[in-house]
Amino acid sequence: MKKNIMVILFTVLLVLTGCNEDEKKVNNSNDQKTAENSVSEKETTEEDKKEKHFNVEDLPAVPSTPEGIVNQTPGIFAGKYVEEDPWTTKMLEKMKEVPNLPENATEEEYDQYFKYIYSLAADDFPDPQELIKKWEYAISGTPEATDERFQFKENYNIEIILDSSGSMNNMVNGKTQMDLAKETINNFLSTVPDKANVSLRVYGHKGTGSDSDKELSCSSVEQVYGFETYNNEKFNKALNKFTPSGWTPIEEALKSSKEAFSKYDAKNNTNLIYLVSDGIETCDGEPAEFAKTLPTSNIKPIVNVIGFNVDGEAQKQLKAVAKNSDGMYTTVTSAEQLENEFNRTKEVLESWNQWKEDALYDLDGKSTDVFFDIRDYSINYDQKARSQENRIWKIIQISNLEELITDEQEKELTERREDMEDLTTEALTKIEKDLGNIGDKKIEEIEKEINEKYNSSVPQE
Repeated sequence: MKKNIMVILFTVLLVLTGCNEDEKKVNNSNDQKTAENSVSEKETTEEDKKEKHFNVEDLPAVPSTPEGIVNQTPGIFAGKYVEEDPWTTKMLEKMKEVPNLPENATEEEYDQYFKYIYSLAADDFPDPQELIKKWEYAISGTPEATDERFQFKENYNIEIILDSSGSMNNMVNGKTQMDLAKETINNFLSTVPDKANVSLRVYGHKGTGSDSDKELSCSSVEQVYGFETYNNEKFNKALNKFTPSGWTPIEEALKSSKEAFSKYDAKNNTNLIYLVSDGIETCDGEPAEFAKTLPTSNIKPIVNVIGFNVDGEAQKQLKAVAKNSDGMYTTVTSAEQLENEFNRTKEVLESWNQWKEDALYDLDGKSTDVFFDIRDYSINYDQKARSQENRIWKIIQISNLEELITDEQEKELTERREDMEDLTTEALTKIEKDLGNIGDKKIEEIEKEINEKYNSSVPQE
């Protein structure tokens, strides 16, 4: 773009404001008090306009392809209901940060304004690549499991790394996120085979979120249980040892986990790490960078990263942790979704237990149920799409009611919203076809196809 449209709008608004103020001074030259008020009002207005000076080109492009929808950057209101406070108030604050559209706005100016709206409302659509990784994990122990991490070994070791920072006190359906996580984790570990070793590691559970407690909290990483077989009484005692309180040292937690796993070499051990977090690293660490050391270490862990009610910034970092550790990432917003993620491992462990006991291994029974996985993916995607469409609609509607945009401008922006609805529908149809077109293909062939189509490292229009 040769010119920054928002800068032009900003300049025009300043000129118009200046002209209006000059006119007020002429008409009220005999009224000193009014003139002083006008000067004061002018200064305030110009200060407000300075706050609206920003570069719209820095915002993510509005997707124009199905692949772009999947790889889009979630907005700050992803998953939020902007028609309800406090989100309505926050949304209006954001909309007032952008210069108003001119009365006779051009198509390009409308596009830029909609780009801003979309950058706020964009949701986090499920990535087909993550589904492929889960399918590959689901065939652990079978001849099709070409990745050595998924080939059954003599021992199975599981560690759950749980965020115990202060934000885990946030409420979900009447319970804190921590209470839901503890309950779900306990239910999961109580079902693992007796021969599996389990561990629970927590971080950020000491001190508070204040700056004075940062050093204490950031150094608080503790293995509160294991590695050992699950014992209900002992594990429940471990769960009661900590409550959400402090900062978020994700890198330090991964480091201590790697060190604890070091005695379990991948040649004889299947090592599984679950990282459950609801926020971004706050202790100056670089967890995504450290994650690169895990696949090349002697433990070669299978890493599952779960973002619990995370915002766009945290999701970006946690996805990078999963990618760099050659692991899997999932966003969950409820205890049920968290439980579903653990259930995938539960099924793998049942097969491992059979393998350990030299039972007849049923390969057909181990095959991935593609139909139901695609159905669940479609339901999740559709919920995200509807949420995003409603969010954009509400932003436009409320902006009109608050007289930030005119009726005609609302109509123009609504047309762009409808175009995006069509694209999200088209994207789901295409993804379902890609995922469903499997036939007798091997996992590695499926993975290659999906990665080529939905690779997030490739810029999407």
